[in-house]
Amino acid sequence: MRIVKERISTVSWMLGLAVLALLLFGGWAALGAIGSSRWSKATLALHQQLAAARTATWSSRYDASELEGLPPPVQRYFRTVLRDRQPVVTAVSVVHHGTFNVGQDGDAWKPFTSTQKVVTQRPGFVWDGSVAMLPGVPVRVHDAYVAGTGVLRPALFGLFTLVDLHGGGEIARGELMRFLAEATWYPTALLPSQGVRWTAVDDRSAKATLTDGDIEVTLTLVFSADGLIESTRADARGYAKGDQLVPMPWEGRWSNWQVRDGMRVPMSGEVAWLLPQGRKPYWRGTIQELEYQFAP
Repeated sequence: MRIVKERISTVSWMLGLAVLALLLFGGWAALGAIGSSRWSKATLALHQQLAAARTATWSSRYDASELEGLPPPVQRYFRTVLRDRQPVVTAVSVVHHGTFNVGQDGDAWKPFTSTQKVVTQRPGFVWDGSVAMLPGVPVRVHDAYVAGTGVLRPALFGLFTLVDLHGGGEIARGELMRFLAEATWYPTALLPSQGVRWTAVDDRSAKATLTDGDIEVTLTLVFSADGLIESTRADARGYAKGDQLVPMPWEGRWSNWQVRDGMRVPMSGEVAWLLPQGRKPYWRGTIQELEYQFAP
């Protein structure tokens, strides 16, 4: 009898664990479903704002004559990645995957997937990412520049906001810097005819300046011997510490260049903060899909 009771007790305990697990799983699934729905609505709203701010491009074709007077490494770059009369990119849809470093003091790389929509005039983008902190536990992230406003908003399950930075000032400057740095994926946006001003530094680097409304940003681009962009650097970009932004040097490195729709673009990259204690990479990604819209 004692053995029977022990077995019944064991079975009851196992059933209790099973019920608890089902309840937890159900709650987890419900959180995921609610969060996904709300996040999708927020993403759609950002996409609508991006589309509403869109303007006509300033020219429809790349003309090699506009390279006259540009720094030599910049001229080599455009001749390497564009063909004459290349249609100007007006919008881009990107799908990425990779890893994101969520560690504060050390490294803690977590897998992510993301989609990104970009318009080149008026410059803007919406990055919609999902970082898998644990199996079934995503942090959804909006990183965006829309109509002169910067947005950085990560949320657990898409429901519980961890940081909420949005508006003008440093957050907007930092996001416009990201648009300019990532223009290696849509290189016609770097042309003088599209609003970028180039200043010589030396035989391997140059500064690119972009103005949108009252926001102006400048990045230093370093070019490789084969004419491609090796790295992009900002002397001071807003590094998020909680709800505060601290100016910090920042760098993007690009690789795996391939031809897409007649343009040579990097399909992989790594982005890092250049902290006082050393270089801290936090994003390593690869493009899975690139879809362009061009000026007619």
